[in-house]
Amino acid sequence: MDWVLIMSWTLNSVLLLNVALAIVIIFNERRDAGAAWAWLLILFFLPVIGFVVYLFFGRHLTDNNFYNLSEDEQSYYSRQVYSQVSRIEAGEAEYDEELLKKYSQLLVMNLQSTRSLVSFYNETRVFSDGHEKFDTLIEDIGKAREEVNVQYYIIKRDALGQRLFDALLERAKAGVKVRLLYDAVGSKSLKQSDFTELIEHGGEVEIFFPPALGRINLRVNNRNHRKVCIIDGKVGYIGGFNVGTEYLGEVKKFGYWRDVHLRIEGDVVHHLQGRFILDWNYANNYTSREDIFCFPPHGIKHYSPMQVVTSGPNSQTEHLKNMMIKMIASAKREIYIQTPYFIPDKSFMDACKMALLSGVKMHIMIPGKPDHPFVMWGSWSFLGELLDYGADVYLYDRGFLHAKTLTVDGEIATVGTTNLDARSFRLNFEINALVFNRRVALELESLFESDTADCRKLTKEFYAARNWTIKLREGFARLLSPIL
Repeated sequence: MDWVLIMSWTLNSVLLLNVALAIVIIFNERRDAGAAWAWLLILFFLPVIGFVVYLFFGRHLTDNNFYNLSEDEQSYYSRQVYSQVSRIEAGEAEYDEELLKKYSQLLVMNLQSTRSLVSFYNETRVFSDGHEKFDTLIEDIGKAREEVNVQYYIIKRDALGQRLFDALLERAKAGVKVRLLYDAVGSKSLKQSDFTELIEHGGEVEIFFPPALGRINLRVNNRNHRKVCIIDGKVGYIGGFNVGTEYLGEVKKFGYWRDVHLRIEGDVVHHLQGRFILDWNYANNYTSREDIFCFPPHGIKHYSPMQVVTSGPNSQTEHLKNMMIKMIASAKREIYIQTPYFIPDKSFMDACKMALLSGVKMHIMIPGKPDHPFVMWGSWSFLGELLDYGADVYLYDRGFLHAKTLTVDGEIATVGTTNLDARSFRLNFEINALVFNRRVALELESLFESDTADCRKLTKEFYAARNWTIKLREGFARLLSPIL
């Protein structure tokens, strides 16, 4: 009888805990009903396990001043934004250019939502191959004279990781200021002992959201997915490549690794540096000061406007998702999208459908061999729907497609770390470059067209012929898509 009472008490306690957590979820997820229902579904079917899963993966950041900016700093940024918005609306000087005038609403939205200042004089080089990208990066690091700031989501201690560490150590020994920031979840295999020599020679290493309880990390769901490097405040890198030999196409499981990264010079590097400083200062508890970072003048005279746009779980608005929706809504002729994961929300899907119904051609490419089957099923569910609206969908089969690009009408493009899924839109810290340059946009479109030679085309007939087990998996994956 005692056992019956104990079991009854335990069951009632679990049910009460579930109800309490359900109430928390409803209020916590009020910005996204889909995510709330997905978590409630998990709690209903997995009462105890669901609570543990939510503890690690479901909690939001709620700090309105996450980066601890002073009133003076916030006022300074607000004045800069106001100045640029006013000059755009007045059509002054550099803002009175064809593409900036055409996409002025996109510029203003980014300025007002995430303080993405417009930079004008920049040069951009596109990398689509890992060897080329890292060879150039290591060469640029070797030329550093003042400082090297490196931030990656994933850094592995393999041949490529060791090559990067050696380059940073060599510069540290030469008296160059070296800062390395990595994410605790993405780079969980790294140990403090990996950086002993670098730190001994003046290098600094910080972890974003380090585990608070040994190996237990209650921020496992909020990852810093950014991948940027800034060298001497003059050269910047931003894009999709992480540090590991698979990103060179040297891991059999993935085969050739198809990605995109940008090397940038000019005004925009200072803005990229500013974004790095925010993450760096947060990670080291604000023991650094901005005036110890490099912001030198440059000699770039090529007019190529850019914005650096960021978003994260600390944001009240999904800035990068909104930017892409605005880009899609601005399209008049053609849209090219490459992404490893295509699990958008309703607003993004509606934007795609409206563009297609308006006669805009839309080309979407995803991996033919994904790294996560569950994500693949979810992606197919949404892409199958867009097939009915006339989208062209390609499945990349040469290796793994990890590029995160969107171009509009061969005029503007965005490249960065943002996948088209709820994780990137809401849960991860992400960063993208928005480029107002026809040469860059057309180069990215040309790369897409070249990639189609290594693709299968997903047709309505092929999609309709999939068996019932795939349809079942797609349906289940779609239900959970708000929290994948």
